[in-house]
Amino acid sequence: MVNFTVEEIRALMDKAANIRNMSVIAHVDHGKSTLTDSLVQRAGIISAAKAGDARFTDTRPDEQERGVTIKSTAISLYGKLTDEEDLKDVPVKVDKNDFLINLIDSPGHVDFSSEVTAALRVTDGALVVVDTIEGVCVQTETVLRQALGERIKPVLIINKVDRALLELQLSKEDLYQNFCRAIESVNVVIATYFDKALGDVQVYPDKGTIAFGSGLHGWAFTVRQFANRYAKKFGVDKNKMMERLWGDNYFNPKTKKWTKNADAGERAFNQFILDPIFKIFASVMNFKKDDTTKILEKLEIKLTNEEKELEGKQLLKVVMRKFLPAADALLEMMILHLPSPIQAQKYRMETLYEGPPDDENAIAIRDCDPKGPLMLYVSKMVPTSDKGRFYAFGRVFAGTVRSGLKVRIQGPNYTPGKKEDLFVKAVQRTILMMGRYVEPIEDVPAGNILGLVGVDQFLLKSGTLTTNETAHNLKVMKFSVSPVVQRSVEVKNANDLPKLVEGLKRLSKSDPCVLTFINESGEHIVAGAGELHLEICLKDLEEDHAGVPLRVSDPVVQYRESVSAKSSITALSKSPNKHNRLYVIAEPLSEEVSKEIEAGKIGPRDDFKARARVLADEHGWDVTDARKIWAFGPDTTGANLVVDQTKAVQYLNEIKDSVVSGFQWATKEGPVAEEPMRSIRFNIMDVTLHADAIHRGGGQIIPTARRVLYAATLLADPCLLEPVYLVEIQVPEQAMGGIYGVLTRRRGHVFEEAQRPGTPLFNIKAYLPVNESFGFTADLRSNTAGQAFPQSVFDHWQQLSGGSPLDKTSKPGQIVEEMRKRKGIKPEVPGVENYYDKL
Repeated sequence: MVNFTVEEIRALMDKAANIRNMSVIAHVDHGKSTLTDSLVQRAGIISAAKAGDARFTDTRPDEQERGVTIKSTAISLYGKLTDEEDLKDVPVKVDKNDFLINLIDSPGHVDFSSEVTAALRVTDGALVVVDTIEGVCVQTETVLRQALGERIKPVLIINKVDRALLELQLSKEDLYQNFCRAIESVNVVIATYFDKALGDVQVYPDKGTIAFGSGLHGWAFTVRQFANRYAKKFGVDKNKMMERLWGDNYFNPKTKKWTKNADAGERAFNQFILDPIFKIFASVMNFKKDDTTKILEKLEIKLTNEEKELEGKQLLKVVMRKFLPAADALLEMMILHLPSPIQAQKYRMETLYEGPPDDENAIAIRDCDPKGPLMLYVSKMVPTSDKGRFYAFGRVFAGTVRSGLKVRIQGPNYTPGKKEDLFVKAVQRTILMMGRYVEPIEDVPAGNILGLVGVDQFLLKSGTLTTNETAHNLKVMKFSVSPVVQRSVEVKNANDLPKLVEGLKRLSKSDPCVLTFINESGEHIVAGAGELHLEICLKDLEEDHAGVPLRVSDPVVQYRESVSAKSSITALSKSPNKHNRLYVIAEPLSEEVSKEIEAGKIGPRDDFKARARVLADEHGWDVTDARKIWAFGPDTTGANLVVDQTKAVQYLNEIKDSVVSGFQWATKEGPVAEEPMRSIRFNIMDVTLHADAIHRGGGQIIPTARRVLYAATLLADPCLLEPVYLVEIQVPEQAMGGIYGVLTRRRGHVFEEAQRPGTPLFNIKAYLPVNESFGFTADLRSNTAGQAFPQSVFDHWQQLSGGSPLDKTSKPGQIVEEMRKRKGIKPEVPGVENYYDKL
C-alpha cells in the first residue's frame, strides 16, 4: 500500500529544508538499483518480498533482461525519521519530521556515464555504492570525480557484505580491514578533488556518513544506529559511543574501561557491531534452531508463523531485514548528512550560473527563492508512452513553474540579448516522475525535480527555462565520455527514409551523449561512447524511434587531424580577386592546454585577461599572444586556436569575423581526411588588405582563410590522432598471461598492475586504441577462460605512429585512403600547392 499521496508530496515541496535531492552512483554491478528497492519498498510502492529482486527503477525491458541500468530513472519518495531524537541532529532547522526524497538511480556502465552527469546536475547529494569485495573501481572514481566537480556531497554505503560473510567466510578482523581499505580509497579520491566552497566532504563511519549492508537481502546499518542502541542500554552519551565504535578502540571487560591497547581483547567494532551479525549468520546458516530462537528473543525480533517455517538464506533475509532494515539506515544517512536545496544552492550557484553572480537570477538561485524569477534547468529528455514525444526532465533552481506558464526556452547556444536558440512558449503541464509512472501536479516550487510536457519540440537535449528576459543560461554539462565510435545506418526499404530521418532526430533527443549527423557522402551516422552504448542506441532507433528495419555498417572510429611540428615556411593565400593576402603559421598546441580547453577550464567565455594570465603562468605563453586569441574551434569550443600576431595592420578588425568563420569551417573538416582538427594553434603573421571595404567582404575572405589554414597545416607535418581507451581489468593471478597476449595483438600496453590486498585478484590498467577495441571483451574472455572483467573508458588522444598520413604506403596513409573512400571523396590527399600561393 502506497503510504503517501501526491497532495502530501506537493505540501512538502514548499518546505525546501525538508527536501533531499540525491543520485545513486557507482561502478557497474555494485548494486545501485537493488539498494534503491529498499527505499522504494519503505515508501510502500513495492512489497517487501520483492525488494532486492524487483529492481523497480530499471524501467525498460532490456534493463531487466540484461540486469544493467541503461537510463537514469527518477522517483520521489516520502520518508520519515522514526526517532524524535534524530530530528535534533538535522543540520538545518526543520519543523516536521516528514521528508521528500527525490532519488535518481543512475547507470554504472561507463558507456552511459553521460546519464550520470545529467542526473548529478539536478541533485545535491550522492549515495556512492562500493562493493565490499571488488572495492573502488575505475568507474566509481569517474562518477565520484564528476560529482565533486558539480559540488555534490557524497555519503557512502559499502554493499554486498552478505557475500563477504557467506562466500568468502571472512573473519571479523579481516572484514573490518576490508571496510577500512574501501573507505580509504574513497577518501583518497575525495581529497584529490578537494573544493574550498564544498569544504571537506570525506566520509567516516563514526561521523555517520557511511553505512554497511546488503541491498539484495535488504539490510544495512550505520555505526550511529548501533551507538543509539548501546547508549540507551548502558545510559551513556550517544556521540561518545559513536567515536568508540570505530577505529582502534577496545573495551576491557575485566576493568570495564575503554583502552587503545589491542591486548585488551576484541576491537569495539567487531565486538559490539559485527558480533551479533556474525552470530545470526552462523546460527541460521548452520540450521541451529535453538540458538536462532534465543538470539531472536534477545534482539526482540518477532516472526510470523509462516516466517518461522523458513530455513537457510530465506530465514536469514527475513531476520536481518527485521533486525536492521536497509531503508532506516539509508534514510537516516541521507536526511542527516545530505544538504537540502537551501544549503546546497548557496555554494552551487557559481558553478551553475553563467551570468554575473550578483544579478537577480543568481541571487534567486543562491537563496532557492520560490518567489524569484523562474530558473529551471532541463538536463535530459525522457521518452513518453506517446510515440515521438518527450518529457523534459529537470530541476527548478529558483521561482515556481506551473501549468500554462509562459517561459523563455533558451538552448545551449543562446546568448543574452540575441534571438537565436530562443523560444517563448507556454508549459503545457508539470508532472512528478515516479519511476515507471508519472503523476500530474499543479505547480512546482524551487528546489524540486520535475518533468515538463510540451517543451520537447523546442529543446534538443538540454537547456534553461526562465521567465526573466535578462537571465543568462545555466552552464552546459561537461561529459566525461565523448562519442568516438560511429556506425552508419541505412534503411532496407527506400520508402522508409523519412521515418529514419525522424527516428534519428528522436534518438539524439533521448540520449544526452549520442550524436547523429549526415556526412558528405549522404550517409546517416550515429556516434556513441562505446560498443554497448551504440548497440542500445541502434536497438532503440530500430524498434522505437524509427520503427523500420535497418542495415548497420561495422563500427568506425573518429580520428582527429593535428600537426607534429611548426610550419616550415609561412603559408600565404590570396583572395579570389587577388587583392587580399593572408599569411599564417601552424604549430602544435600542448596537450595540457588542449585538455584544459576540452575540460572547460579555458574557454571562449572567460575574461580575456584572466585567461591570458593562466596561459602565461601555467603554460608558458607570451602574454600579448594569449590576450589576442580570436577564437576556439570547431564549434567555438574545440581545442584549436587562432592567435593574432600581426603588428599594426589596417582594417584588421573588419575581417576578424570572416577569418573566424573560415577557421570554424576548416577545423571541422581538415585537409587530410575531412576529420575534425585538434591541438593546432594558428598564428596570423600578417595580412594585406584592399583599401575599399567592398573588395574585402566575407565572400573574399572566408574561403581564403580556409585555404591558408589548410596550407599551414600541410606544411607543419600533419598527423592523425586516434582515440585511446583506458582499460581496467580485474583478473585472478593464474589467468594474467592471456591478457598480455590479447593486448599486444591489439596494439595495447599495460602500464600498471597491482594486487588487491586481501584477495587473489589483480587490477591491471592498460591503454588500448579504440579502433582495436571491437570484440576485445569476447577475445579477452576466451583467452582467460572467462575470468577477466574489462571496463574501458575513453582516456586520451594519441598520435598514430607509422609514418606520415600523406604517404600512401604507411599505416596512417592507408587509414586516410580508406576514410576518404568511405566518405566518397578523391582518394588522393590534395597537395599543398592547391591551397598555397607562391609569392
